[in-house]
Amino acid sequence: MAAPRNLTGDAGRLLRDEENAKEDDSPTGKRPKFERFPLNRWEFSAAVGVFLVFSTGLFCIYLTMPAAEYGKIKLPRTISDIRMLKDHLASYAKNHPAQFILGYCSTYIFMQTFMIPGTIFMSLLAGALFGVIRGILLVVFNATAGASSCYFLSKLIGRPIVSWMWPEKLRFFQAEIAKHRDKLLNYMLFLRITPTLPNLFINLASPIVDIPFHIFFLATLIGLVPASYITVRAGLALGDLKSVKDLYDFKTLSVLFLIGFVSICPTLLKRKRIYE
Repeated sequence: MAAPRNLTGDAGRLLRDEENAKEDDSPTGKRPKFERFPLNRWEFSAAVGVFLVFSTGLFCIYLTMPAAEYGKIKLPRTISDIRMLKDHLASYAKNHPAQFILGYCSTYIFMQTFMIPGTIFMSLLAGALFGVIRGILLVVFNATAGASSCYFLSKLIGRPIVSWMWPEKLRFFQAEIAKHRDKLLNYMLFLRITPTLPNLFINLASPIVDIPFHIFFLATLIGLVPASYITVRAGLALGDLKSVKDLYDFKTLSVLFLIGFVSICPTLLKRKRIYE
């Protein structure tokens, strides 16, 4: 009599498993893609620790600014925010250039390190306050420093995050890096100059696919100059700018892809010789 009970129990278990599988396959029964947080306890603690260190440093820098300026400082999210910041901070940037640049750089690097959107507005602000030459130098320095900081943060905890958020894009990027390994700097320049892949993804994925830091640094330093020039120059004419989308029209994108194509030409020519 025991055997039939066991058989019945097994059959019932199998039936329940099949029903659960059908529920999981149904549109309402599918598990959310991001149900499981990708970081383990140590990785999460490391991320929080790094964030707290950066936040404390940023807070201490802001304490050096005159109290009257606190109410005028906010992270820009729109073109109108940039216009107001320019009006509020123009005299302060002129009278206290060292303090302002320190606060600007620390904010930009902080946002770039922790993937906080809005650095394009900070670039517009640099153009509005400092002009083209100084604005480009400031933006390229901060973008490179922030990207480098993000690179090392990703080296510490980035693999599970990127694999969790962009698994297919990561596999594609890894395959492309393997193809262009012999001319990696040229390929990275192409990626930095053109909007082929988002800069955020490149910053996070580069250490995961074993791009050496010196290649990453040089490609970032040089490759961000064209886009920085476009953004900083647009900051000089905020009154004519209605949206961030106006920055990258067809003509601008064509120029960026042309520059990017020139940078990757050595790779394409070498591959052609190999196949010949």
